[in-house]
Amino acid sequence: MNPKFFDSDTVRASLGFPDCINAMRSTMIALSAGELAGLPRQILQVPNSGMLGLMGGRLAAGAPFGAKIVSVFPGNHARGLESHQGAIVLFDPASGAPRAIIDAGEVTRIRTASASAAATDCLARSDARSMAVLGYGTQAMAHVEAMLCVRDLSAITVWGRDEGKRRGFSARVQQCFGISCHAARDVREAVAEADIICTTTSASEPILLGADLQRGVHVNLVGSGFAGPREVDGELVALSRFFADDRVNVMSQGAEFLHARKAGLVGDDHILAEIGEVMAGTVIGRSSQDDITVYKSLGHIVQDLAAAELLFG
Repeated sequence: MNPKFFDSDTVRASLGFPDCINAMRSTMIALSAGELAGLPRQILQVPNSGMLGLMGGRLAAGAPFGAKIVSVFPGNHARGLESHQGAIVLFDPASGAPRAIIDAGEVTRIRTASASAAATDCLARSDARSMAVLGYGTQAMAHVEAMLCVRDLSAITVWGRDEGKRRGFSARVQQCFGISCHAARDVREAVAEADIICTTTSASEPILLGADLQRGVHVNLVGSGFAGPREVDGELVALSRFFADDRVNVMSQGAEFLHARKAGLVGDDHILAEIGEVMAGTVIGRSSQDDITVYKSLGHIVQDLAAAELLFG
């Protein structure tokens, strides 16, 4: 069998947000129900401040299984390159032969934002109309596009450390989506009136604090993908109804949760459920309009595989 090759342009043209959001919803429900499986991610530090990540998993019976191998070099942004680069390999479920080799960076971009949007759809207030995005990179723009699929947003605010880049991001959002986008001077200004907040930065220490939040907001924590760097403080975690994409992974690699637990602010039971349980209706997500809800996204191999499988639809 000759595997098909899907480069980034092909993935971008073929993998739409609405379909991917639906796929993330059904995939996370199936994962929490024990119908899918993935190996614990392995992370290896490599020279030049980079990391190599290895993940393997399977979807339901009759669907492909596969693996993702990706390098993460945060410093690439300064060189005009993507920080996440790699490949997803799908294998045929009947023969075990390689079925496809797919650009991992583009799949990761789309499925990460799609998973956040699916989580937002079941955790954010139904009347949410404003969004703050912290960060102005690839995931920031993807999250804007994905959130527009689940909420009728009328205002977006962006913050990042570089004034020129945040203003450039604001202009692109307005040009691409026709929505007002304000470049805020600081994080507190950015989130002051936000109903939805997406953190998509490479910050190593908290930039968003519990004291910055209004009641009723929903927060997607996306930027930190392993134990160590964290985008928000322990107070924010403690104030929230906290949900994980995968409980085991967040308890071992979810930096924001681990810092809050180490500080004695929360216990293991603060992870109320996996997002798949909320999507399935077995656990309540938002219990009141005033709740602060948090979705911690580490990413899971089954999300990558489900998104990749859509390319054959």
